[in-house]
Amino acid sequence: MWVAMYHSVDDCADDPYEITVPAERLAAQLRWLRRQGLRGVSMTRLLDARARGEGRGLVGLTFDDGYTDFVDHALPLLHQYGFDATVFVLPGRLAGENVWDPLGPRKQLLDADGIRRAAAEGMEVASHGLTHVDLTLADDRVLRQETSGSREALAELVGREVEGFCYPYGTVDARVVDAVRDAGYRYACAISPGPLTGIHALPRVHIGRRDTALRLHLKLRLNRFRRRAAGEPAVAP
Repeated sequence: MWVAMYHSVDDCADDPYEITVPAERLAAQLRWLRRQGLRGVSMTRLLDARARGEGRGLVGLTFDDGYTDFVDHALPLLHQYGFDATVFVLPGRLAGENVWDPLGPRKQLLDADGIRRAAAEGMEVASHGLTHVDLTLADDRVLRQETSGSREALAELVGREVEGFCYPYGTVDARVVDAVRDAGYRYACAISPGPLTGIHALPRVHIGRRDTALRLHLKLRLNRFRRRAAGEPAVAP
């Protein structure tokens, strides 16, 4: 299973974290996927398809943090190429900024209307916690708020069940995985969770502004190699 991890979609050269992908680059990356016979889908759609044995040719597309540029720039391109995606948002920071990135440029986060628009236009809206904190450092009260609390707040906001969670910073340990599972999430996305890899700690591949067709091809091949080495079934991609 190949899951791509995006963040912001905008024209921003001053980005020390390299999480911003220009719209033109995203368009080229989506074109490349389609040329390979692949279709980008939300995590829920990907997991449903794999459960039916129909996951061949599907890749997960995820966008962390819920920036306003997801609606402004990513959403039209996803529609153009017939893709959908999962956007992980922060219901505790509606219309706020990415204050957790001390070195990066300030970026605006989606407000309630923007989140509802993404959901109404066929995207999966899932939780990135309430406020984007390192959950491995949170006490039990904060951990419950960031997992169960964010799920309840987001479900009320979009009027539907919230199935997915994404660990802020990608940091995760067994205690945090247990909290996410206990909160009722069907799945959770990490980055490189190591031995915790599973339905509540799914690994993803970072996609950035420098990822041309060649780099995407190499990342896809490397992901397949790692899956085979881990003993996963050989289901494309």
